[in-house]
Amino acid sequence: MIWKIRSREIDLTRRGVVMGIVNVTPDSFSDGGEFLNPDEACSHGLSLVAEGAEILDIGGESTRPGSEGVSAEEETQRVLPVIQALRRATKVPISIDTSKASVARAALEAGADIINDVTGLRGDPEMTALAAESRAGVVVMHMQGTPRTMQSAPTYDDVVAEVGEFFRHSLERAVAFGLDPMSIALDPGIGFGKTPAHNLTLLAGLKSFASLARPLLIGVSRKSLLGHFANSSAMEDRLWPGVALTALCRERGARIFRVHEAKPHVLALRTAEALQADV
Repeated sequence: MIWKIRSREIDLTRRGVVMGIVNVTPDSFSDGGEFLNPDEACSHGLSLVAEGAEILDIGGESTRPGSEGVSAEEETQRVLPVIQALRRATKVPISIDTSKASVARAALEAGADIINDVTGLRGDPEMTALAAESRAGVVVMHMQGTPRTMQSAPTYDDVVAEVGEFFRHSLERAVAFGLDPMSIALDPGIGFGKTPAHNLTLLAGLKSFASLARPLLIGVSRKSLLGHFANSSAMEDRLWPGVALTALCRERGARIFRVHEAKPHVLALRTAEALQADV
Protein backbone atom coordinates (compact mmCIF):
# COMPACT_ATOMS: atom_id res chain seq x y z
CA MET A 1 0.00 0.00 0.00
CA ILE A 2 2.33 2.70 -1.35
CA TRP A 3 1.19 6.29 -1.94
CA LYS A 4 3.38 8.14 -4.44
CA ILE A 5 3.47 11.90 -4.00
CA ARG A 6 5.80 13.72 -6.35
CA SER A 7 9.38 12.73 -5.51
CA ARG A 8 8.58 10.61 -2.46
CA GLU A 9 6.63 7.55 -1.42
CA ILE A 10 4.65 6.92 1.75
CA ASP A 11 4.49 3.27 2.76
CA LEU A 12 1.06 2.72 4.30
CA THR A 13 1.21 -1.07 4.23
CA ARG A 14 1.47 -1.49 8.00
CA ARG A 15 1.30 2.04 9.35
CA GLY A 16 -1.36 4.70 8.88
CA VAL A 17 -0.78 8.45 9.07
CA VAL A 18 -2.56 11.47 10.47
CA MET A 19 -3.22 14.45 8.18
CA GLY A 20 -3.53 17.64 10.21
CA ILE A 21 -6.07 20.26 9.11
CA VAL A 22 -5.08 23.92 8.73
CA ASN A 23 -8.11 25.94 7.62
CA VAL A 24 -7.26 29.44 6.40
CA THR A 25 -10.90 30.46 6.15
CA PRO A 26 -13.30 32.80 7.96
CA ASP A 27 -16.23 30.39 7.78
CA SER A 28 -15.18 26.75 8.25
CA PHE A 29 -17.68 24.95 10.45
CA SER A 30 -15.52 24.46 13.55
CA ASP A 31 -12.47 26.73 13.33
CA GLY A 32 -13.41 29.47 10.87
CA GLY A 33 -11.37 32.63 11.43
CA GLU A 34 -8.91 31.10 13.90
CA PHE A 35 -5.96 30.90 11.52
CA LEU A 36 -6.49 33.64 8.94
CA ASN A 37 -3.15 35.17 9.90
CA PRO A 38 -0.45 33.29 7.94
CA ASP A 39 1.95 33.26 10.90
CA GLU A 40 -0.71 31.81 13.19
CA ALA A 41 -1.68 29.24 10.55
CA CYS A 42 1.95 28.20 10.11
CA SER A 43 2.44 27.95 13.87
CA HIS A 44 -0.69 25.79 14.14
CA GLY A 45 0.55 23.51 11.37
CA LEU A 46 3.91 23.06 13.09
CA SER A 47 2.12 22.27 16.36
CA LEU A 48 0.18 19.53 14.56
CA VAL A 49 3.44 18.12 13.22
CA ALA A 50 4.96 18.19 16.72
CA GLU A 51 1.96 16.16 17.92
CA GLY A 52 2.50 13.50 15.25
CA ALA A 53 0.77 14.70 12.08
CA GLU A 54 2.75 13.44 9.08
CA ILE A 55 0.84 15.41 6.43
CA LEU A 56 -0.63 18.92 6.61
CA ASP A 57 -3.78 19.78 4.64
CA ILE A 58 -4.17 23.50 3.90
CA GLY A 59 -7.57 24.84 2.83
CA GLY A 60 -8.68 28.32 1.83
CA GLU A 61 -12.34 27.71 1.00
CA SER A 62 -14.96 26.30 3.34
CA THR A 63 -16.85 23.23 2.09
CA ARG A 64 -19.23 22.99 5.03
CA PRO A 65 -22.88 22.25 4.10
CA GLY A 66 -24.48 25.31 2.56
CA SER A 67 -21.22 27.16 2.01
CA GLU A 68 -20.70 29.57 -0.86
CA GLY A 69 -17.53 29.43 -2.95
CA VAL A 70 -14.81 32.06 -3.15
CA SER A 71 -12.82 33.21 -6.15
CA ALA A 72 -9.62 31.44 -7.14
CA GLU A 73 -7.74 34.68 -6.52
CA GLU A 74 -8.98 35.02 -2.94
CA GLU A 75 -8.40 31.35 -2.20
CA THR A 76 -4.84 31.57 -3.54
CA GLN A 77 -4.12 34.68 -1.47
CA ARG A 78 -5.25 32.84 1.66
CA VAL A 79 -3.27 29.63 1.24
CA LEU A 80 -0.06 30.61 -0.56
CA PRO A 81 1.69 32.45 2.31
CA VAL A 82 0.90 29.56 4.65
CA ILE A 83 2.22 26.91 2.27
CA GLN A 84 5.36 28.92 1.60
CA ALA A 85 6.01 29.39 5.33
CA LEU A 86 5.37 25.75 6.15
CA ARG A 87 7.56 24.56 3.29
CA ARG A 88 10.44 26.57 4.73
CA ALA A 89 9.81 25.23 8.23
CA THR A 90 9.06 21.53 7.73
CA LYS A 91 9.69 18.67 5.35
CA VAL A 92 6.36 16.88 5.91
CA PRO A 93 4.16 16.54 2.81
CA ILE A 94 1.75 19.43 2.32
CA SER A 95 -1.70 18.94 0.81
CA ILE A 96 -3.76 21.68 -0.83
CA ASP A 97 -7.48 21.25 -0.19
CA THR A 98 -9.00 22.79 -3.32
CA SER A 99 -11.19 22.00 -6.30
CA LYS A 100 -9.66 24.75 -8.48
CA ALA A 101 -6.76 23.86 -10.79
CA SER A 102 -5.25 27.36 -10.68
CA VAL A 103 -5.13 27.28 -6.87
CA ALA A 104 -3.64 23.78 -6.93
CA ARG A 105 -0.99 24.82 -9.46
CA ALA A 106 0.08 27.82 -7.38
CA ALA A 107 0.18 25.64 -4.26
CA LEU A 108 2.29 22.98 -5.96
CA GLU A 109 4.71 25.63 -7.21
CA ALA A 110 4.96 26.92 -3.62
CA GLY A 111 5.90 23.47 -2.33
CA ALA A 112 2.71 21.46 -1.86
CA ASP A 113 2.83 17.75 -2.69
CA ILE A 114 -0.81 16.58 -2.70
CA ILE A 115 -4.07 17.76 -4.27
CA ASN A 116 -7.07 17.03 -2.04
CA ASP A 117 -10.11 17.62 -4.27
CA VAL A 118 -13.59 17.30 -2.73
CA THR A 119 -15.09 17.11 -6.23
CA GLY A 120 -13.11 13.97 -7.05
CA LEU A 121 -11.34 15.68 -9.98
CA ARG A 122 -14.72 16.50 -11.55
CA GLY A 123 -15.08 20.17 -10.60
CA ASP A 124 -12.38 21.74 -12.77
CA PRO A 125 -11.68 20.23 -16.21
CA GLU A 126 -7.99 21.14 -15.88
CA MET A 127 -7.40 19.44 -12.53
CA THR A 128 -6.77 15.89 -13.73
CA ALA A 129 -4.22 16.99 -16.32
CA LEU A 130 -2.47 19.12 -13.69
CA ALA A 131 -2.28 16.18 -11.32
CA ALA A 132 -0.79 13.98 -14.03
CA GLU A 133 1.73 16.54 -15.19
CA SER A 134 2.87 17.47 -11.66
CA ARG A 135 2.99 13.87 -10.38
CA ALA A 136 1.31 15.13 -7.21
CA GLY A 137 -0.41 12.81 -4.83
CA VAL A 138 -4.18 13.03 -5.26
CA VAL A 139 -7.11 12.49 -2.91
CA VAL A 140 -10.26 11.66 -4.87
CA MET A 141 -13.31 12.26 -2.70
CA HIS A 142 -16.92 11.23 -3.28
CA MET A 143 -19.57 13.91 -2.92
CA GLN A 144 -23.19 13.92 -4.02
CA GLY A 145 -24.06 17.44 -5.18
CA THR A 146 -22.03 20.52 -4.21
CA PRO A 147 -21.18 21.91 -0.76
CA ARG A 148 -24.05 24.38 -1.10
CA THR A 149 -26.64 21.70 -1.99
CA MET A 150 -25.22 18.37 -0.83
CA GLN A 151 -27.24 18.01 2.36
CA SER A 152 -30.61 19.07 0.92
CA ALA A 153 -31.87 15.53 0.19
CA PRO A 154 -29.09 12.96 -0.34
CA THR A 155 -30.40 9.62 -1.61
CA TYR A 156 -28.81 6.27 -2.52
CA ASP A 157 -30.10 2.80 -3.31
CA ASP A 158 -26.89 1.29 -1.90
CA VAL A 159 -24.42 3.90 -0.65
CA VAL A 160 -21.46 1.50 -0.32
CA ALA A 161 -21.94 0.07 -3.82
CA GLU A 162 -22.47 3.51 -5.39
CA VAL A 163 -19.40 5.04 -3.73
CA GLY A 164 -17.38 1.98 -4.78
CA GLU A 165 -18.55 2.38 -8.37
CA PHE A 166 -17.60 6.07 -8.28
CA PHE A 167 -14.12 5.10 -7.08
CA ARG A 168 -13.71 2.56 -9.89
CA HIS A 169 -14.78 5.02 -12.56
CA SER A 170 -12.55 7.73 -11.05
CA LEU A 171 -9.52 5.45 -11.10
CA GLU A 172 -10.17 4.43 -14.71
CA ARG A 173 -10.61 8.06 -15.78
CA ALA A 174 -7.50 9.19 -13.91
CA VAL A 175 -5.34 6.49 -15.45
CA ALA A 176 -6.68 7.36 -18.90
CA PHE A 177 -5.49 10.95 -18.29
CA GLY A 178 -2.02 9.69 -17.43
CA LEU A 179 -2.12 9.60 -13.64
CA ASP A 180 -0.09 6.94 -11.91
CA PRO A 181 -2.68 4.91 -9.98
CA MET A 182 -0.16 4.69 -7.13
CA SER A 183 -0.51 8.46 -6.67
CA ILE A 184 -4.22 8.20 -5.81
CA ALA A 185 -5.89 7.92 -2.41
CA LEU A 186 -9.66 7.58 -2.01
CA ASP A 187 -12.01 9.37 0.40
CA PRO A 188 -15.64 8.20 0.77
CA GLY A 189 -16.65 11.75 1.73
CA ILE A 190 -18.24 11.32 5.14
CA GLY A 191 -20.80 14.12 5.54
CA PHE A 192 -20.61 15.18 1.90
CA GLY A 193 -24.04 14.45 0.44
CA LYS A 194 -24.89 11.75 2.99
CA THR A 195 -27.34 11.38 5.84
CA PRO A 196 -26.12 10.11 9.24
CA ALA A 197 -27.39 6.66 8.23
CA HIS A 198 -25.43 6.79 4.96
CA ASN A 199 -22.30 7.83 6.86
CA LEU A 200 -22.60 4.95 9.34
CA THR A 201 -23.20 2.44 6.55
CA LEU A 202 -20.10 3.67 4.71
CA LEU A 203 -17.92 3.50 7.81
CA ALA A 204 -19.16 0.00 8.59
CA GLY A 205 -18.51 -1.08 4.99
CA LEU A 206 -14.98 0.25 4.49
CA LYS A 207 -13.60 -3.23 3.89
CA SER A 208 -15.67 -3.32 0.69
CA PHE A 209 -13.14 -0.93 -0.88
CA ALA A 210 -10.10 -3.13 -0.17
CA SER A 211 -10.20 -4.61 -3.68
CA LEU A 212 -9.35 -1.17 -5.12
CA ALA A 213 -5.89 -1.49 -3.52
CA ARG A 214 -5.59 2.25 -2.85
CA PRO A 215 -5.22 4.03 0.50
CA LEU A 216 -8.47 5.13 2.10
CA LEU A 217 -8.66 8.55 3.71
CA ILE A 218 -11.24 9.15 6.45
CA GLY A 219 -12.33 12.64 7.45
CA VAL A 220 -14.82 12.65 10.32
CA SER A 221 -13.10 15.11 12.66
CA ARG A 222 -15.56 17.42 14.46
CA LYS A 223 -18.39 16.57 12.06
CA SER A 224 -22.01 16.57 13.20
CA LEU A 225 -22.19 12.77 12.94
CA LEU A 226 -20.00 12.60 16.06
CA GLY A 227 -22.53 14.67 17.97
CA HIS A 228 -25.07 11.88 17.41
CA PHE A 229 -22.75 9.43 19.16
CA ALA A 230 -22.14 11.81 22.05
CA ASN A 231 -25.80 12.87 22.26
CA SER A 232 -24.51 16.42 22.44
CA SER A 233 -24.44 19.53 20.28
CA ALA A 234 -21.23 20.81 21.90
CA MET A 235 -18.21 20.85 19.58
CA GLU A 236 -15.87 19.74 22.38
CA ASP A 237 -17.87 16.53 22.79
CA ARG A 238 -17.03 15.44 19.24
CA LEU A 239 -13.34 14.73 19.91
CA TRP A 240 -13.51 11.34 21.60
CA PRO A 241 -16.10 9.77 19.27
CA GLY A 242 -13.81 10.84 16.42
CA VAL A 243 -10.79 9.27 18.11
CA ALA A 244 -12.74 6.03 18.54
CA LEU A 245 -13.57 6.05 14.83
CA THR A 246 -9.90 6.49 13.94
CA ALA A 247 -9.10 3.21 15.73
CA LEU A 248 -12.13 1.39 14.30
CA CYS A 249 -11.60 2.62 10.73
CA ARG A 250 -7.93 1.64 10.86
CA GLU A 251 -9.04 -1.90 11.72
CA ARG A 252 -11.38 -1.74 8.71
CA GLY A 253 -8.58 -0.79 6.35
CA ALA A 254 -8.31 3.01 6.34
CA ARG A 255 -4.79 4.44 6.27
CA ILE A 256 -5.03 8.25 6.29
CA PHE A 257 -6.94 10.23 8.92
CA ARG A 258 -7.72 13.91 8.35
CA VAL A 259 -8.16 15.53 11.77
CA HIS A 260 -8.10 18.81 13.68
CA GLU A 261 -6.26 17.47 16.77
CA ALA A 262 -3.28 15.27 15.99
CA LYS A 263 -2.05 13.68 19.23
CA PRO A 264 -5.15 11.75 20.38
CA HIS A 265 -5.71 10.38 16.89
CA VAL A 266 -2.06 9.33 16.55
CA LEU A 267 -2.32 7.48 19.87
CA ALA A 268 -5.54 5.75 18.78
CA LEU A 269 -3.97 4.81 15.47
CA ARG A 270 -0.85 3.28 17.01
CA THR A 271 -2.92 1.39 19.58
CA ALA A 272 -5.15 -0.09 16.88
CA GLU A 273 -2.12 -1.10 14.83
CA ALA A 274 -0.45 -2.75 17.83
CA LEU A 275 -3.46 -5.06 18.12
CA GLN A 276 -3.54 -6.01 14.43
CA ALA A 277 -2.17 -9.45 13.57
CA ASP A 278 -0.46 -8.18 10.41
CA VAL A 279 1.66 -5.56 12.22
